[in-house]
Amino acid sequence: MSEAVVPKDKWFSYDVVAEDPQTHARAGVLHTPHGDVPTPIFMPVGTKATVKGLLPQNLEQLGTKILLANTYHLSQRPGTGLVAEMGGLHEFMQWHGPILTDSGGFQVFSHGSNVRLSDEGVTFRTVDYDGSYVHWTPESNMRMAEELGADIVMQLDQCPGYPATRRFVERAVDLSSMWAERCWKAHRREDQALFGIVQGGMHMDLRLRSLERLESMGDFPGYGIGGYSVGESHELMFETLAPLASEHMPKGKPRYLMGVGNPTTLVHGVECGIDMFDCVLPTRTARSGTAFSSEGRLNFRNARFARDHGPIDPACGCPVCTGGYSRAYIRHLVKQDEMLGSILLSMHNVHYLLDLMRRAREAIIRGEYASFVSRWDELPAARDW
Repeated sequence: MSEAVVPKDKWFSYDVVAEDPQTHARAGVLHTPHGDVPTPIFMPVGTKATVKGLLPQNLEQLGTKILLANTYHLSQRPGTGLVAEMGGLHEFMQWHGPILTDSGGFQVFSHGSNVRLSDEGVTFRTVDYDGSYVHWTPESNMRMAEELGADIVMQLDQCPGYPATRRFVERAVDLSSMWAERCWKAHRREDQALFGIVQGGMHMDLRLRSLERLESMGDFPGYGIGGYSVGESHELMFETLAPLASEHMPKGKPRYLMGVGNPTTLVHGVECGIDMFDCVLPTRTARSGTAFSSEGRLNFRNARFARDHGPIDPACGCPVCTGGYSRAYIRHLVKQDEMLGSILLSMHNVHYLLDLMRRAREAIIRGEYASFVSRWDELPAARDW
């Protein structure tokens, strides 16, 4: 991918180009220093500066416009200072399109009893690395983000799981708001956008409190929505997500639903006004032998595919489905734990979500997103939540 030249005065602006007349869905363009991102968009996750098994050229071929990397993991190995020394994340991983890095907060708080919180920051034990204790503040987190050099970075926040007491979620909102202000003041790179994160669990009043605090402290160019898909049902998630996105989020800034990636959630997320999504789901399920498809999820460990001449999904135009690879061959690779099976399924699954968002965008521009959702909900592919 050749690096796009974007005028500095357009960095991080967001243009809404179409709004669906019957839903809250909108199509837009997010401008970044490394190129424009059409929305709605799915962002593949390259946790450790790689989308597992896929070359940057593969990602470009599949239609990737922006991808993610993870601050926590990169801070542990190889270290954000080394990435900066190597020319920054774009050069290090040879992906020259837009990149978003999360704060690593979700990974930190997943360490459970090995985490200690205070107003000052968070201390945690790196149980998945060398077991050492690390202390992060909003300021040190911003320094790491600037060393990585992604186009978009996220504030340090506390992400409460589900279920959680209201008191615990309220404390998470207070800490996240406090840390957001310190991140805002500490962040210096002009070629990098800092997004705030709305927390609040399943409590609408806490969600609104979190959003109001973010809006009062700085002109964030975009907002993440965190604390969903952490154990609750999809129905419960949308009880607060739908009104939050459609009625309360700023209209002229991108809305990013963090860590959500199953197809039906994307379709309904777009319906209520979400612009950006990310998740490890397409590559993680691929490594377990599972594919998204117009028939629903397909488990290629199933014996019914042993003599199947067809592609993964006859309705799919990805390089795997159009390249002559049969279901029987995919099953053989999966059953033998051959790495090519994971690679081919990863390519298919990533393309599937990217293409789903491309088709959603086209439906919005035509003013037909409501019927797009109705048709989707009747398909076998929709039975994935």
